[in-house]
Amino acid sequence: MKLYQQGHEKKIEGLQLADNGQMFSLKCPCDSVRCKNSFNMPPFYSVAHFAVSSSLCSTGSFNVGELGSMDKKVVLITGCSSGIGLSLAVRLASDPDKTFKVYATMRNLSKKERLLESVKGLHRDTLDILQMDVTDRQSILDARDRIVEKRINILVCNAGVGLMGPLEVQSLNSMRHILEVNLLGTIQTIQAFLPQMKAQSQGRILVTGSTGGLHGLPFNEVYCASKFAIEGACESLAILLKHFNIHVSLIECGPVNTDFLVNLKKTELGDTSLQQVDTQTQRLYEKYLQHCRSVFQNAAQDTEDIVKVFLDAIQSPSPAFRYFTSTTGPPVTQLKVTEPDDSYISAMSKIIFSPEEQ
Repeated sequence: MKLYQQGHEKKIEGLQLADNGQMFSLKCPCDSVRCKNSFNMPPFYSVAHFAVSSSLCSTGSFNVGELGSMDKKVVLITGCSSGIGLSLAVRLASDPDKTFKVYATMRNLSKKERLLESVKGLHRDTLDILQMDVTDRQSILDARDRIVEKRINILVCNAGVGLMGPLEVQSLNSMRHILEVNLLGTIQTIQAFLPQMKAQSQGRILVTGSTGGLHGLPFNEVYCASKFAIEGACESLAILLKHFNIHVSLIECGPVNTDFLVNLKKTELGDTSLQQVDTQTQRLYEKYLQHCRSVFQNAAQDTEDIVKVFLDAIQSPSPAFRYFTSTTGPPVTQLKVTEPDDSYISAMSKIIFSPEEQ
């Protein structure tokens, strides 16, 4: 189904809507001289609703019921090869009412088997898988052009990567890659779809955020910098896009049981690069890794918990700007904004490192 505007006419595949300023005249596209039917309708009237409740063509040569597919909410999700993106794509595509048409994107299509196994071929009319690299603008535009409906209602920017280790050992290329994926990748994905969302005066943009974008984490300096930047970008957009009826929401995640840790670029304790780091930093890094293992073992959430929060944001008539997936995040964030800076820094240090290391 194609919806586009040209001059003072709007066309929906074969249907031509002539704009007279007050009403649209929906003319039957059957091409039969015997059919004189048309239907006057106000701007922004639901064509799909009319199509499924009326029989426009008097000759029976055109089935307007086909327009019903326009009722589906079109969703594009980045980073769907695993984790949150995969789980959210499966959940939305599995909606019993078939409310959503999901375009699940991933950089490497060789990793699509996991997603295909999850849906078991049951959602061919509600799920498509597209190749899309958020660091490659042309790849984003190519994916956009492959969307059959030529519109999206919900954009989920979920692709992200991590970088952990002492700052002294991080290469410029490694740090640049984190910023290209987490920050610039998210921004240029939004860039590609924003004009169409503005034109339809409707849309939702959901971004997978992190508590690491709200408070600093040792040995995650560049990762946190990328997530802090996303917070600022999304907040700035939210203020503007409110005037276009486009809602921006950040889903703030803490530790989650996904492949994120597996894919995380992490400096291992036996790595020779650590030899250039002082012994105290090495000891603190080892202690931090122990802390991380404990947190992920005892407090990490399952992806289904995160998906429920995404669904809340998607289904809410008035979505919030920021959603927290866990109750453990907000108190620390609250401490940051209500207490002197040194109190927050000291508290975080005590949480992560043992007292004797203070």
